[in-house]
Amino acid sequence: MDKIIVEGGRALKGQVRISGAKNAALPILVSSLLAEGANTYSNVPRLQDIESIKALLCNLGARAEAHADTVHVDTGRILSCEAPYDLVRKMRASILVLGPMLARLQKAIVSLPGGCAIGARPINLHLKGLKQLGADIHLEHGYVRAEAKKLKGADIYFDTVTVTGTENLMMAAVLAEGTTVLRNAAREPEVVALAEVLNKMGADIQGAGTAVITINGVTSLKPVSVRIIPDRIETGTFMIAAALTHGDVTLVDCNPEHVRASIHKLSRAGVKISTDKNTIHVHGNDEIISVDVETQPYPGFPTDMQAQFMVLMCIANGTSMISETIFENRFIHVSELERMGADIKISGHTAIVKGVSALSGAPVMATDLRASASLILAGLVAEGQTEVNRVYHLDRGYETIEKKFSQLGAAIRRIT
Repeated sequence: MDKIIVEGGRALKGQVRISGAKNAALPILVSSLLAEGANTYSNVPRLQDIESIKALLCNLGARAEAHADTVHVDTGRILSCEAPYDLVRKMRASILVLGPMLARLQKAIVSLPGGCAIGARPINLHLKGLKQLGADIHLEHGYVRAEAKKLKGADIYFDTVTVTGTENLMMAAVLAEGTTVLRNAAREPEVVALAEVLNKMGADIQGAGTAVITINGVTSLKPVSVRIIPDRIETGTFMIAAALTHGDVTLVDCNPEHVRASIHKLSRAGVKISTDKNTIHVHGNDEIISVDVETQPYPGFPTDMQAQFMVLMCIANGTSMISETIFENRFIHVSELERMGADIKISGHTAIVKGVSALSGAPVMATDLRASASLILAGLVAEGQTEVNRVYHLDRGYETIEKKFSQLGAAIRRIT
């Protein structure tokens, strides 16, 4: 099993290119199911989750081929309406095929999803919304079985903000009869990116990026050629890495507008940040100031940046409070950071982080995607050697992260 070895103490310097966003690419690749024909997607990150969704599309009858960062998906022949357990269990985002298959094939059989260990993430809001669109849904033997001769527009309110729920229902509604309104919809850039792709396919979606999305159903869609937006979580991760190591790093091919919450918190922590249209320059300060953070749906501070920001606060001057409001079980990384000398106390959904003068390298174990990134960051600033085990989590969401850090001057290597 692969592991990553990090020798701490080197300031990161140079330029790093940000990859395409996994969380934008996954629903956009799935949206190919809504139309017959050949689609082309560029700036797609080469990640395990992307391979998983390609395998699922192929299992349904599509053809999916990748060349460098470009993925071609031909959905001319969809032969199956079933997404089996063996494929869906690898990744929670697989549930996204439910809405498009129901819209195009009038039937979908999808295994209840698997994924990471950071919380229940129930799909009840997806199913409730699809029922409102007219679907007949049953749960049998670990599978969602959905049928609808014709989906019909509805006024749907989400009890809690759900990104994949918003995406799933938006894809189902584009081919529904009449108008669908999604209220308390997710506002994430990935939702906006999906809506823009669907509109390019011929859909009529208004309001993406706000809490109310209106979808006027159309009779058919056409295939597209599109570019995937930059990954805002990778962007934030490299910004924090530069700040941690008192480095001087320029991030290119990113979108500063998508990471305003992270920029705001890092600036308050004393980090010098300047932005241009597609670049962010980060200059780490000698002293890091403690800052409180509470995770919120976009445009608030992202839960996917909580673990990384906690590492920064571990060596800050003072005490900070980090509150997790999105997912339960998202402080699993704390025990591993404590092995490296961090001073963290958990009280309910809040971590109280008292800054220490230095972290020390240690063998640690990744438990989920973002936790694994936080342990790499801790290793970059720790004294001595850090060994991060179970890095297959990392490969689900970061494209060759150790190579990118190495190019910035980090002493980091993967052992296979």
